[in-house]
Amino acid sequence: MNSPIDKRQILVTGASGYVGGRLVRNLVEENFDVRVLVRDKNKMKDQPWGNRVEIIEGNANNPEDLTRALKNVHTAFYLLHSINLGKDFDEIESEMARNFAKAAEDQDVKQIVYLGGIANDENRSQHLASRMNTGFQLTSGKVPVLELRAGIIIGSGSASFEMLRHLTHRLPVMTTPKWVSNRTQPISIRDVLYYLKQAAQLEVPVDRICDIGGPEVLSYADMMQKFAKLSGLRKRWIIQVPVLTPKLSSLWIGFVTPVPTSLARPLVESLISEVVADPKKSIDSVIPKPAEGLLNVESAITLALSRIADHNVATRWSDATFPTAPWQKAQNDPDWAGEMLLRDSREIFTTKSVESVWEKIEAIGGDNGWYGSDWLWYLRGLLDRLFGGVGLRRGRRDSETLRVGESLDFWRVEALEKNHRLKLYAEMILPGKAWLEFTVDSVDGKTRVVQVAIFAPRGLGGQLYWYSVLPLHVFLFPTMLRNIVKSARG
Repeated sequence: MNSPIDKRQILVTGASGYVGGRLVRNLVEENFDVRVLVRDKNKMKDQPWGNRVEIIEGNANNPEDLTRALKNVHTAFYLLHSINLGKDFDEIESEMARNFAKAAEDQDVKQIVYLGGIANDENRSQHLASRMNTGFQLTSGKVPVLELRAGIIIGSGSASFEMLRHLTHRLPVMTTPKWVSNRTQPISIRDVLYYLKQAAQLEVPVDRICDIGGPEVLSYADMMQKFAKLSGLRKRWIIQVPVLTPKLSSLWIGFVTPVPTSLARPLVESLISEVVADPKKSIDSVIPKPAEGLLNVESAITLALSRIADHNVATRWSDATFPTAPWQKAQNDPDWAGEMLLRDSREIFTTKSVESVWEKIEAIGGDNGWYGSDWLWYLRGLLDRLFGGVGLRRGRRDSETLRVGESLDFWRVEALEKNHRLKLYAEMILPGKAWLEFTVDSVDGKTRVVQVAIFAPRGLGGQLYWYSVLPLHVFLFPTMLRNIVKSARG
């Protein structure tokens, strides 16, 4: 295989997602010449590799943006999906793939690499059928497409792993649907990245479908028992019942785990059929196995747990934006958007340093809590999950640092200026759009801390909601601000 020394231009789409973000990091570490196509370049600036890649801001459905992104590209990684964009996500994915194939052909791209899902059963879910159709649409052009199909991916921060982890931790006894006995062939994220990285170095273009899976075939129930054992938990009691439909299962998973119902459902539907690599679609003749071999399930789980324990989770499933309600999908700056704005603003001065106060602000949420009245935040998160929202269980990627674009409980980091400003955008179910902003600066030898809650209501219902929660604000926000300052060093 070629060395990255030949400086092939590599394009990675979906770089803000779980797999894409890790792939970019791996490629950069191997000195590949990497370009990324993202909708918001600000989400890339805090990435550890942000200043080592070329960033093209654009939309994968815009031909002009695709032309800019694919110019002079040798290998293009297609890691896009529209799973959270409503019932017609399969049509959206089809159109995106066709547009990408045409633009790649026009720009004389040599290789497209696509990560899809294993599907062996004719009774496929809408999600798996769409994944397969995306691969088919990518072949509508003349550029060779290497489609790698994977099943369950085990890795710190993956949606599949978080679902497995929280179900096992929270439920010593569980009633489950029959699909927990179906065979599956999970693969570690480390090995998925190995195959993707090797695909960037192929000597000649490859046009075929290859299944990738780990060395073990086992049931989902067996995986839960292995996880329990490795986590020091007692054996889980799993009682299978025939009445749990995918919809009911995903509702339950959405309530018990951090994975929202809208994402849990396609994951559950993918498990209804056996997800085992087809030997006829082996990748071994294209890319040999890694010298150290593929990780087995226990090793993959152990590695993922160690990453979580060390606070060394590079990317998470929640890195991709999660649209909660139709009126919240268009995230923008309310100050210039002409929306009605309702504010709750608090200010405090302290002799403690800007840096020490900022340290506490940046550590907000997750296991660190919200500096008082955490039970109110918990109840709000519980209410959000009952209505199908993300709730609080997404937590934080890292206990001390944040970066633009990542999730933080039911917020997303919209803006971050070190030692000065943090702005969070609410992804909870709301009749409008909401932000929580902190600014810290030095004024006349003291540190001023300003905390502002901003709400852009949707109609009369949104306004009534704001005024109904004002009594809670009077208690919640001053307490939070005081405790931030009180807990700061100095």
